[in-house]
Amino acid sequence: MAKQNSIQSPVTNLVRLAVLFFFSGIMLIPFWVTVIGGFKSLGDLRVNPFALPTEWDFSIYGTILTSADTWKMMGNSVIVTGLSILLVLLVASMVAFTFSHIRFAGKKYLYNYLIAGMMFPAATAILPLFIKVRDLGLLDTYPGIILPQVAFGLAMSMMFFRTFFEQLPQDLFEAALVDGCGYTRFFFTIVLPLSTPILATVGVFILVGSWNNYIMPLIFVNDTDLYTWPLGLMAYRGEYGVEWNKILAYVTVTIFPAIMFFLFAQKYIVAGLSQGAVKG
Repeated sequence: MAKQNSIQSPVTNLVRLAVLFFFSGIMLIPFWVTVIGGFKSLGDLRVNPFALPTEWDFSIYGTILTSADTWKMMGNSVIVTGLSILLVLLVASMVAFTFSHIRFAGKKYLYNYLIAGMMFPAATAILPLFIKVRDLGLLDTYPGIILPQVAFGLAMSMMFFRTFFEQLPQDLFEAALVDGCGYTRFFFTIVLPLSTPILATVGVFILVGSWNNYIMPLIFVNDTDLYTWPLGLMAYRGEYGVEWNKILAYVTVTIFPAIMFFLFAQKYIVAGLSQGAVKG
């Protein structure tokens, strides 16, 4: 029986790897089309979307990379996304720490009320949200884009953080109290340094949502100087047609920073998920 298992084990691993490579290939097809499409003419893209270009055209990528508008919109996206991540990580982690380590009346009901925000996507509240942002005088400002994104990212982030914090050793917290360490100092000097995996995990989720957010900047921003990169796609949509090859090249350039951040934080993301970040 042991010999039979040893014979079957390599075959099982080979099948598993084949299945993984197959599905990975399917997932990479859109990325392949996006990258290659930027080197094609519009006619070549329509005829052979998956094949290599018949004639490589580097001018589209060159025009995008040398455009001042591209870097301006990229900078706006970096500011909006960076501040959104910072605020969500700070607020969600502090709230989650409160719910996981501090007892107070109505804690369960208040937590469920906050988590209920996950059931409502931002698109369902866009009209009252626009009215509120307008009344606060935040239209055509960075806070007008950032604060709504932070609000809609808190519920999921709190759930991740609370599950992670509940798995921290209680003895560590009790020892800190004995040494005279208060809640605030304990949180910033002990809890956060131990929370690098979950911080990276939540940060990637917020980054993807904020970096690719189209509807909020579209609704809250009229000043072209504050356009984020998704709004730059409108420059390639004409009245009678769409320049898909330029759109694909533009998307390739703008998703590159997000991919680099994901690759850098990959080991922390895996660690955060494996340590119970999504445990029920």
